[in-house]
Amino acid sequence: MLFDFLSGAITMGFLVASLFFLRFWKRTHEGLFMAFALAFCLLGLVQSLLAFTDIPIEERSWLYLLRLAAFLIILISIWRKNRRG
Repeated sequence: MLFDFLSGAITMGFLVASLFFLRFWKRTHEGLFMAFALAFCLLGLVQSLLAFTDIPIEERSWLYLLRLAAFLIILISIWRKNRRG
């Protein structure tokens, strides 16, 4: 029961962070903010799917690939931003 509550709180935190970055993107139209919004949205999705499924070892499931995709989005967007500047 506590795991579900904390997982919901973490999901909410990821989605709130995604909304903040989306708001910054609307103001500046900077691609880095959109990438962060997408990555945090993916991380929130992964956390909510972990709460709804009974996956015993997270690192051996397909959800790990979604988390990896979120971090790759962040890394590639930072690399592209530094390459332009």
